[in-house]
Amino acid sequence: MVSDTPGIHHVTAIAGDPQPNVDFYTGVLGLRFLKRTVNHEDRFAYHLYYGDGAGSAGNVITFFPYPGDDGRVGKPQPSAVAFAVPEGSLDYWLDRLTNHGVERTTRFDERVVRFRDLDGTPLELVTGDPTAVSSSAAPWTATVPEETAIRGIQGVTLLSADPYATAATLETLGFDLIAQEGDRVRYRVSGDRAGVVDLLDTESAFGREGPGTIHHVALRVGSEAELFEWHDLFRERGYDVSRVKDRHYYRSVYVREPGGILFELATEPTGLVSGPEAGRTLELPPWFEEDRGTIESQLPPLSMPGSTTG
Repeated sequence: MVSDTPGIHHVTAIAGDPQPNVDFYTGVLGLRFLKRTVNHEDRFAYHLYYGDGAGSAGNVITFFPYPGDDGRVGKPQPSAVAFAVPEGSLDYWLDRLTNHGVERTTRFDERVVRFRDLDGTPLELVTGDPTAVSSSAAPWTATVPEETAIRGIQGVTLLSADPYATAATLETLGFDLIAQEGDRVRYRVSGDRAGVVDLLDTESAFGREGPGTIHHVALRVGSEAELFEWHDLFRERGYDVSRVKDRHYYRSVYVREPGGILFELATEPTGLVSGPEAGRTLELPPWFEEDRGTIESQLPPLSMPGSTTG
């Protein structure tokens, strides 16, 4: 019997130009630039990691920058990622995000600020969920005051092509249905952080992958042995599942469930923070090192931003 996932590991989205992406997520949202590396499926494209001060699983959002035509949010895709922020901080964020299409709302007794990044990726800041923030959260405070800084990912919202099939997959992964409000159905796991998945049971147009869309949601597993157990379970059930892949900082498998949502299952990360120079230089897995010169020549330069206010 495989163990339930304890929650979200990271969320990966698609950006356009990488420099504005760095400027927004570090300068405006105040996240730490954890890692500047490359897409393991395309070594000539960046993979950028942002998160809390420690690079903790459940507090990380990553991007594949691919300048080009904008994507379109729709099914079957994750349609938003929500970050937990402290009680009393939403007015600060409303002022800071004035130029980013902010909207205030409520759901499940939570207070929510919705907005979009520079590529149009739907984002949310949430207060009022007492289980959203781990006591081990290490907020990054280089550009945002500690009393308002993002504490980590609270959860994600999914637009499925088959909500019933996606619900069954969530239950297989250990998520329990805990509430429903209108067309939003909430699932939660019992881990210590980043445990919320909201499934929208609503009509939606089909999306198009590209800048401004979320590529996949990664979930945590406790060990590589458990990862192989999950791989075998999903393969036996006829899911579209990848082989176990070495992502250098963790091992993972990808699962495309029948509702069309792409999940990744990943072991606990190591080495996401490489000291005070994190994010300043290009880090490559050992198997790409011999091609470093060629890779660096194909990637656009990136600079570390100073303090910005949006």
